[in-house]
Amino acid sequence: MAFDLSLSHTTLDRGSELRRDPGLLPRLLADPATGVLELHGDRFPVSDDGKSLRLRPPAPGDADELVVYLGEVSGRSVICVVLPRDDDSNDLADLATLRQVGASLGPNHIGIAVTAIGIANWHAAQGFCSFSGHATEVGEAGWLRHCPGCGRNHYPRTDPAVIMSVVDADDRILLGRGHNFAGKGMSVLAGFVEPGESLEAAVAREVMEEVGVPVTDVQFLGDQPWPFPASLMIGFTCRATATKLTLDPVEIADARWFTRTELADAVADGELRLSPRLSIARHLIEHWYGGAIDQPAGDPFLRSAR
Repeated sequence: MAFDLSLSHTTLDRGSELRRDPGLLPRLLADPATGVLELHGDRFPVSDDGKSLRLRPPAPGDADELVVYLGEVSGRSVICVVLPRDDDSNDLADLATLRQVGASLGPNHIGIAVTAIGIANWHAAQGFCSFSGHATEVGEAGWLRHCPGCGRNHYPRTDPAVIMSVVDADDRILLGRGHNFAGKGMSVLAGFVEPGESLEAAVAREVMEEVGVPVTDVQFLGDQPWPFPASLMIGFTCRATATKLTLDPVEIADARWFTRTELADAVADGELRLSPRLSIARHLIEHWYGGAIDQPAGDPFLRSAR
């Protein structure tokens, strides 16, 4: 089955060659045809049905906020205006998070939302230079922070993370529960790639660290941006060469092997909550299962949905 990864669907032309033009943002802020996504912390305005973003024309006060050029969609330039995280608009009914509407947004808008959240998260963490400690200044239409103290330029970074379905010789899948999962939530294993490490080596290391299982036959299946706060999730499947579980108590609260029947029954009975279909984790599980798994409405997968 082919992966249908919502956050990877995009028609956004980033127009990165335009970012060094110092007149780009002033021109766009003066053009009423420019689409503005107003970002309130991790939330943004959406339509009543949650299938599109509410883009507005530029407003007089936008130039006083953090403004980022996101690119062009269907011939319309789009910028993001990042408002303070403690602004007084957080109670507006038409605001939603990416987790809430990411699976519903169409390709013209999902790229805008994912990019806006990701770049805003980066700015929130890069107010000061990690070398000199000086306050940094925004440049290149929001895609650079310059340190006037040491002269270094800081660019947005994405953390690569591997996520994998582990399958044993009996074709069972291994699911685990992290400490941040809600009580019934379980998913495939995942972890960040370390410096000097290949993706395949990261898969093997993370599985061994988290559950003590050696794996082989690591195969790439797909990838998806995941701006929570700044990751690229790279999906694999792999084969376990042993099945005894030795859990890392810091990372894993519980883990077990499932047959297809056991998994389907546990989900149907409400004994197990799978990760939402927005995530690549759900697609890895359903790739192994051989089709979609209908999950009844119930408790959230994570302790916090924000």
